[in-house]
Amino acid sequence: MNRCHNPDHPHCTVWVMPGDSACAHGHPQPSAVTQVAPQAAPIPAPAAARAHLHPHLHISGFDPRAAGGRQVLKLELRGMPQGAAASVTLLASSRLQLENGERHSFTRTVRGDWLPVFLEFSSRGLEHGQYRIELELHSRALSSGAAARTWIATLLILAPRADASLHDIHQTFLATHKNVRVHADDASIARLKARTGGGALDIDLRATNAGIAHLDLDNEGGGKIALGFSSIAWDEDLLEIDVPEEAAQHPCPAGTACLVQEDAGRVPRYLRLFALDECVIGRNEPGAIDADIRLMHHGESGLLLEGLTRRISGRHALLRRGREGFEIEDVSRYGLLVDGTWPGKHAPTPLRPGMRIELTASIPGVAVLEVTAVLPNGILLHRLDAGMEHEAFYVMDPERKLDAAPRLAALGLPLLFHRDGGFWHLDPRSGIETPLTPTTATAGLSGWPQGARFAARPYPEHRKGPSTQVARQERATQDRRAAGA
Repeated sequence: MNRCHNPDHPHCTVWVMPGDSACAHGHPQPSAVTQVAPQAAPIPAPAAARAHLHPHLHISGFDPRAAGGRQVLKLELRGMPQGAAASVTLLASSRLQLENGERHSFTRTVRGDWLPVFLEFSSRGLEHGQYRIELELHSRALSSGAAARTWIATLLILAPRADASLHDIHQTFLATHKNVRVHADDASIARLKARTGGGALDIDLRATNAGIAHLDLDNEGGGKIALGFSSIAWDEDLLEIDVPEEAAQHPCPAGTACLVQEDAGRVPRYLRLFALDECVIGRNEPGAIDADIRLMHHGESGLLLEGLTRRISGRHALLRRGREGFEIEDVSRYGLLVDGTWPGKHAPTPLRPGMRIELTASIPGVAVLEVTAVLPNGILLHRLDAGMEHEAFYVMDPERKLDAAPRLAALGLPLLFHRDGGFWHLDPRSGIETPLTPTTATAGLSGWPQGARFAARPYPEHRKGPSTQVARQERATQDRRAAGA
């Protein structure tokens, strides 16, 4: 686009449209001056023509002016592959209030298209801004052996201010969903030529500050051309993701368990198993939910629910794997000692074999643990106080196969590890792996303690409450004293 170049009118500054032979004032332009028409923005293929190229959702019916009210989105599934199942499950999640649930289903009709899904939501009580609606589409295999397929998409929904004008909404939302956008500013010209025979076009054409907008719709087929404001509707591409195959399920899924050894005339002994990323050490009391490894003070008469046990916090310490191996961190109000020294609160301390851990720092002997062994896939703790014959703790990495069999065998323990969500036993000679359940026949397992059974709970003795356990141990202690007398 150039200004007028007529030599007889050198002061004419009127712009000449590309391809025109005269300016707006009627001055002929020299034939030597060639006008190069700018290339118009490419017009994408109509939605109907490109629907088969990739799966996507056509979303319509959204009115952002209804801030805080109940709204309905119409979701139309398009472009699905031929191998998709006749029913596709839709899972939705959002901070917005999904009024009609999070689980829906697209059903294919006999014509091959899909019945729409209506997603109802409300932004009542939420601040203005943009919110996400996360979508997952799952297509089950039509025949056995074929893999299931999953697609995901994220919708951005605008919850405008209550006093937002329609112009504000257009600026922040509508203009971001145009297929073609042409803008003319500062006395320039926006020119767009489009063919209307292929389907609907979504065009945003603007001219400001003395700009000129020229829209040429070439209707080759004749008939009526409907022009109007676009509704708030858009296409959202579906991205197919590679979902890994699910691992084999353990027959008794558990992250905590226990080996219970019960001998006639003796107090039961417990090897408590933990396969957690982080174990909380705390006080053992009825209804305790904060601690994983629950400790009580062992007095002369056995376990004590009150007294010095109250010096153990509900969340006393954290035991986890760090960069340098397993470490312990004090998070209590009473403190702890590692080899007689307080490491400081919230100061992780690496653990080594033979280290002594005392709870608490102010009163010695409340609960004392020793690091018996630090293994590549776990750590073993025994009690050094009066509870040494009562319980020990084996904390192992979750979902990690055993790789320290000789060292565990030297400790006189069965070879145990955690995988597929549950606990396993490994026979060091045959290499046979046996999943552990409460009904597993353990008599023939290599290295299994005589008379021991597997329980899928770390504290199976608490089924009748800790008070029952304490009373039973007190009676057993009195019986031993009477027998010794």
